[in-house]
Amino acid sequence: MRRGLVVLLLLGMATPAAADDNDLVLSRLATPVTDGSGNVTQFVGQNLELRSLSSQLGFQLTVDYATTQIDAGQSYWRVRNGGTDGTMRTVGLFFRKGMWFPIPSFEMGGGAVHLVDSRIWTGQLYTKFALHEGYHQLPIPSLAVRGAVSRMMTQRELDLTIASLDVAISKHFGIGSTWRWDPFVGWNLLMIVPRSEVIDPTPQTDPLVMGNEQDILLNFVFKDQDNIYRNRIFVGAKFQYYVFQFTVEAQFALAGSSKDDRTGTNDACMPNSTTTNCDATDTAAAQRTLSLSAGFDF
Repeated sequence: MRRGLVVLLLLGMATPAAADDNDLVLSRLATPVTDGSGNVTQFVGQNLELRSLSSQLGFQLTVDYATTQIDAGQSYWRVRNGGTDGTMRTVGLFFRKGMWFPIPSFEMGGGAVHLVDSRIWTGQLYTKFALHEGYHQLPIPSLAVRGAVSRMMTQRELDLTIASLDVAISKHFGIGSTWRWDPFVGWNLLMIVPRSEVIDPTPQTDPLVMGNEQDILLNFVFKDQDNIYRNRIFVGAKFQYYVFQFTVEAQFALAGSSKDDRTGTNDACMPNSTTTNCDATDTAAAQRTLSLSAGFDF
């Protein structure tokens, strides 16, 4: 049995504050609708922007210590509490344990990832098994499959669940009978499931104060959308000396293209739409990530 504890690099980690730059304010993704007198009668959540935001955010929250590129200039990233940086960083702590079963090499693990400069955490679980363990003396690689699920926590307005499936090939090389080097390459499918909680677009107004009773009617919920799918490829290498290991990995996520296909309409959602009865297409651009991890394998 093999046990390991992966301690990710904590470079640049900031102490969470009450409202940090990367905390989310989903009420900003709503368009006010007014009557003839200019009074706001309702807020309409922009499904088009929520879909692209969830797509880019879901990709970000599935890695170890990492720096990920985002389209900070796109309108849906105004959801951030502050900051205009085009990258977001995560740090995490993971454990893993090899299990004995009458199947190919099997491993289970879990942990948590924190989005730096926010109060956002995700809990993660995964299972991994090798379909074929490579023969070290022959030019035959190892083939492994991993399934994982993560769930966003400590975010009041957005529920985000991410399931993923990885297929990877790797090859072990010994260096001077002391070091080992395991390069790898693979493909990953992400399924991102965003769900909205009740959102208050006017938090500065207290509906319990006399005269403000109608303000509670402005609260809204983003309607559930079809699942979001993203594909990415990854390449990297694991270096190990005795029980110490260091892994570097580069990931490239293809641009989003999935659509929330609403029943009874073929109309595409447009910016500042005043209806939710439209088809929202994921417009998230391709993203790049560099992740690092260090720890011990026993």
